[in-house]
Amino acid sequence: MKEALLYKKLENKKVACFLCAHHCNIASGGVGVCGVRKNINGELFTFSYGNLISANLDPIEKKPLFHFMPGSSSYSIAAKGCNFRCGFCQNWQISQDRDIDGRGEFNKEYLPENVVKAAVKSGAKSVSYTYTEPTIFFEYAMDIAKAANSNGLKNVFVTNGYMTADALKLIRPYLDAANIDLKSFRDDFYKKVCAGRLLPVLDTIRLMHELGIWIELTTLVIPGLNDSEKELSSIAAFIAKVDKSIPWHVSRFHPDYKLQDNPPTSVKTLEMAKQAGEKAGLRYVYIGNVMQEENTFCYNCGKLLIRRIMFNVGENNIKNAKCLYCNSPIDGVY
Repeated sequence: MKEALLYKKLENKKVACFLCAHHCNIASGGVGVCGVRKNINGELFTFSYGNLISANLDPIEKKPLFHFMPGSSSYSIAAKGCNFRCGFCQNWQISQDRDIDGRGEFNKEYLPENVVKAAVKSGAKSVSYTYTEPTIFFEYAMDIAKAANSNGLKNVFVTNGYMTADALKLIRPYLDAANIDLKSFRDDFYKKVCAGRLLPVLDTIRLMHELGIWIELTTLVIPGLNDSEKELSSIAAFIAKVDKSIPWHVSRFHPDYKLQDNPPTSVKTLEMAKQAGEKAGLRYVYIGNVMQEENTFCYNCGKLLIRRIMFNVGENNIKNAKCLYCNSPIDGVY
């Protein structure tokens, strides 16, 4: 346990946490929505520091990030906890675990310097904070990110985007890229399905872009919940307004957790979403989770730039961040 960042002390030993957009006011002995930040006698502590619950070497494409160092590997880590309650979460066993005193599956503390040593040894080019919500293990992620940066590694958040501007600006010097879930374009969806709100997510997307962090967005398309043409077109229009070069991943839903009775997303619906993105002028729209190639094409000449098969890059025709055929600049970090 470690004293938390981004909180202030209130009267009667209460504390106000401003790490995420829930802005929890926590009485002594209580925990925040995230389940891992506890008020102990008027001070806020995080129970996720050093409590690593997962560590794997993944292709960066699995995050998914298609325009950030394509073909590289990312050392991917997580600690317990989340500030959302998504009924479709694929990692609910660790994200929704509320046993804050219990250790992670690794059953030992992984100090930031040890995480970075493991990342360097693995040959990874970056460290990804993923599987659960990285905002919730912010202090741990922050210290790892600093050490990773000092060792020449990039840092990546895979996030629901529900952090505050204070948190984002604090980690900005060390954060290079993020994939942000834009789960819906309706506030009622966020309230009912995720126990959150839409506006803070939109604010995070805008701010990350303004701060120069490379971002890509993902929408898990769930039948009957967020799969209407109107909603998907609204998402596409919002992204285009921020920047038409932001890649948009529309992913197929598979029944999981509390949504076991919902059917998988049809390919037809995903293709409709892709068309909505293209109609809005987005340069790069990808269909995910359907076991097919997810290729990048030049927005100018239409030639194949990157061929991807199961998260692996089989062909790369981008040189010096430009199309090998027409020399147009290709958006991303290469």
